[in-house]
Order: sequence, then structure tokens, then C-alpha cells
Amino acid sequence: MNDTGTPGHAPGADPVTEAFFALHHDLPRQGPGSDATTRRLLEMAGPLPECPRVLDAGCGPGRSTLLLAEEAGAHVTAVDLHQPFLDGLAAEAARRGLGDRVTVVNCSMDRLPVPDHSFDVVWAEGSVYTIGFDVALRAWRRLLAPGGVLVVTEIEWTVPHPAAPARAYWDAAYPLRTHAANTDIALAAGYRLRAYWPLPESDWWDEYYTPLTQRLARADPQRPGMPEALAAHRTEIGMRREHGSDYDYAAYILRPHDTNENGTMTTWTARPETADDIPVVRDILLAAFPTALEADIVDALRADPKAWIDGLSMVAAAPDGTPVGYALLTRCHVDGRPALALAPCAVLPSAQRTGAGSAAVRAALAAARAAGENLVVVLGHADYYPRFGFTLASRFGIRASFDVPDEAMMAMALDGTRPVPAGTIQYPAAFGV
Repeated sequence: MNDTGTPGHAPGADPVTEAFFALHHDLPRQGPGSDATTRRLLEMAGPLPECPRVLDAGCGPGRSTLLLAEEAGAHVTAVDLHQPFLDGLAAEAARRGLGDRVTVVNCSMDRLPVPDHSFDVVWAEGSVYTIGFDVALRAWRRLLAPGGVLVVTEIEWTVPHPAAPARAYWDAAYPLRTHAANTDIALAAGYRLRAYWPLPESDWWDEYYTPLTQRLARADPQRPGMPEALAAHRTEIGMRREHGSDYDYAAYILRPHDTNENGTMTTWTARPETADDIPVVRDILLAAFPTALEADIVDALRADPKAWIDGLSMVAAAPDGTPVGYALLTRCHVDGRPALALAPCAVLPSAQRTGAGSAAVRAALAAARAAGENLVVVLGHADYYPRFGFTLASRFGIRASFDVPDEAMMAMALDGTRPVPAGTIQYPAAFGV
């Protein structure tokens, strides 16, 4: 995997690390990926400026660097801590006539000595684990020019309850999170999610694990550090074979909150409502819905101490502090056990499709997770709520007490390590169901 080798192994001169680099020398890739995936992510990230300025963070031997320079016409600053990777990349760029488009820099990818807003794109395929997803996103935010985009792949859990061997392995190597948790981290770091794409299984094997397995078979076990390096690699590959369905690499295409889907400048600040917000929140609900029903429900929920939870009524506010979006979580129960209901969510018509609603929803979910809550249910559009991590409630054995299309009733576990109750949802009385 790019920048240093394999998760949990930092660069240095010790024999084991040197053995790791020897095993990875001249491999097609240093982690899961493919040229097809790089091209797909490039398409998902666009449109980009002509001759975009790109930072390839943790570039490794530079497979993505070369493609971005050659096919996107990018000027790429390729950063890594392993000088042989950089030397090989510089030589290959020169051989392809791309020497004027590729600049190699030996430094840590979270401590780049460059001015703010230096790049149109920050690109990190398979390398972010070396400093951590949350650290990387915070460090790179300042580097993006207005309208810039961050393309990063992160390894994460794909199931709420991973197998014990997989959990133990990754807890020791690089503790994984879920898609919902990583999305919340991106929100907290000042981004919105433009696109999300899990890498195909072929990206793990065709140009990474299969060539690496062949290299392991030819390695000299007498070389200092090699027995430990061989054992670590074989354990990692075996874990993928046995428990690969529990985790995957996924691509996050992220834009700072200062640009919306239409490219105009917008900054939303999500925060818990205050007493001063209450009449404005009602105005938002009245503007967003055809009747006063939702506004009346929220007022009734505020008056119900069994339903209302301070800190889980969230507004998305414009730069001047005016609320424009709203999301509410209140106490419900599933088969008598506590859960949260997400409803209603609303945005002023003038601010719809700008990310204001998503900012409010993500902030509410992040606050609930921080408060130790777990299960959240929502009745809503099946093409909207899955972006936050919701899936069919029926998969959890959860159902509504009234007739509702299966695809509209959704649920999400905020903590994938905790059990989720099954049964019928009991909503607060204000909902009237």
C-alpha cells in the first residue's frame, strides 16, 4: 500500500521495513487499485480546470501520478517518504515526456511546505492510512483552491458485525470505521460528500495481491527481516481470502463546504438549535411542506419530555447565522428498546439542493453517535437517505406499525459493534401513528 508498504509499517532502516520494501519493489501497485479505478475516480471528480494542479499524496511509485499527468493534463506534485519510489517515478515521467508535469517531493503528506489553496485536486489512493483518515482530511483542507476536490480511498468495514479474526487483525493494524462514521468525519472536517464508490474485488488481486503472492514465493527467507515480512504479508492476504466481505476500500469524492453542487459558493454551519431558532425553524417547516402538519409535530415533540432530546435538533445556518435547513432526532422505541427517529428534515426552497439539508442530517447523526446512541430509523425517500448510511429496516428485522413500502422504511446502526433490536417501531405520540 502506498507511501510506506503495508498498514502498520512505517518507513525506516530496520531490517523488517527494508524487507517490506524489497518485497514491494517494482510491483505494479503498492495497494488495491487499478488504472480503470483511477480513470473512474477522475471522471467522478470532474469537471476539472484545464491543466489542473494535483497533489498526489503518498504517491508510491506513481501509477496514479503518471495517469493524471498524461490523461488529465495535470501538473502533479507527487509526495512520498520513500526516495526510491520518487526516483523511479521521476525517471519514468521523463521517459514518457512528462517531466515538466511531474514534480516529486520527499516529505510527509500531512506536512507539505506549500501555501494554502495550492491545488485544484488532492489525490490519495491507498495511502491515507499512514496518517489516518481524519488527520489527512484536516491537513489537506487548506490546500484546496476554491472549487477544489479531494479524492481519497479509505479501507472500512462493510458489515455491522465483522468476524472476530478480521476485527482483531484490523484493530491491531489500522482500526477501521464504517462508511457512516467516515462520512461524519468528512463533514466535521469541512467537506461534503460528492460521490462514493467501493472498489471492485479485482482491484485487490489483479495488480496487487496476486503479483505480491508470486513475489513472496521467490523471496529469500534468510534475508534479515524477511521472515517477519513474509509472515505479515501472508497473514494480510489470508485475511482477505477468509474475511474479505467484511471490509473493503472505498473512494470518497469530497468537496469543501464552500462550494455546492452547482459550483456556487456556499458555507453551511450545522449546530444545535437555540431558543431564538424556534420560530425560524417553524418558518422553514412551513415553507418546505404544503401544510403545517410537520411544524405542529415539531412543536408537540418539543413539549414531550419522553421524546425530546436536547442537542439533537439541528439547524444548518448560512454565513450570517440564519437557519435555512433543519433535521430532528427524537426518542422512539423498537420492541420497547430505545432508538431514534429522524423526522422531519426540511430546507428553505431557496436553499434546496445546496447541501444544507445534508449538513443538518449529518450533524444530527454525529451528535447522536457522540451521545452514545445507536439505532436510527427514518421513513423517507429511498434515493436520498442511503447516502448517510441508511439501509432497509427490514434487513434488521425492523418494521413500522402501519403499512409502508419496504424501500421507504430505513434504519442505520451508528455503532456497528453493538447489537440492533428487531421488532416494531413505536413512535412518539406527536406523530399520531
